[in-house]
Amino acid sequence: MPGLGLRPTAWETTYAALPGRRTRTVLLPGYGERPSRGDRLDPAALGRRLVERLRPEDGRVVLLGHSAGAQVVAHAAAAAPERVAGLVLVGPSTDPRARSWPALAERWLRTARFERPGQVPFLLWSYPRTGLLHIARTMDTARRDDVVATLARVRCPVLVLRGRHDRICPVDWAERVAAAGPAGSRVETLPVGAHMVPLTHGPQVAAAVAAYLRADVSGA
Repeated sequence: MPGLGLRPTAWETTYAALPGRRTRTVLLPGYGERPSRGDRLDPAALGRRLVERLRPEDGRVVLLGHSAGAQVVAHAAAAAPERVAGLVLVGPSTDPRARSWPALAERWLRTARFERPGQVPFLLWSYPRTGLLHIARTMDTARRDDVVATLARVRCPVLVLRGRHDRICPVDWAERVAAAGPAGSRVETLPVGAHMVPLTHGPQVAAAVAAYLRADVSGA
C-alpha cells in the first residue's frame, strides 16, 4: 500500500530486493488512484476496500503500508485478522502532536532536507495523477485517524519501520505505535533515509522486511 498519491512504482526497488516473494501493490482512492465522487477516503473505509481486493489465491498475506497508507493496512488487518499474517508500517502517520496542518507542514519541511532530490521527478509525475485536491482531502481524513486504537484490534506481530532522519515519524512515535500492537511487535530504525525510504532505500527496507518475515511471521 503506497503513501498518499504515490503510484505502484513507489515500491519497485523494495520488491526487487525481495526475490522469491509474490508482491502486489494495491491502489485505492487517494493512494495512487484518483477518487470518484462519493468515495469514502477515511482509513477505516479504505481498509475495508483493501480487504475486498484480496484474492482467494492470495491466502494469508503480509501487508506493507507507507506513511498514511500504514493507517489503511492497519485497519485492514483489524477487519480481517484471518487473512493477515503480518503487518509492516513504514513511517506511519499521524502522531497526535502533529495532526494540525501547520504541524504536519513543519514536520514535512524538517524531513525534506534529508530526502534524496532524485525522487522529485517521480513525485511530480505521481501526485497530479491522483489529484492534489484529492490528496489533501484524503490527508484531512487520515490526520484524524487513531492508528494506536486500530492496532489494539490487530492480532499479528507488527514491524514499525522508519528511516533515521524521518521527522514525520519520530522514534518515540514509532515506539508508541509498536507498543499498541500484539506481543512481539517492534520498531526498527534504518541507519539511512528519511520518510520516503521505500523509494530511496528499497534494498534496506527489503532486508528489514525479509528479517521480520523469517523471525516473526509464521510460515513466511
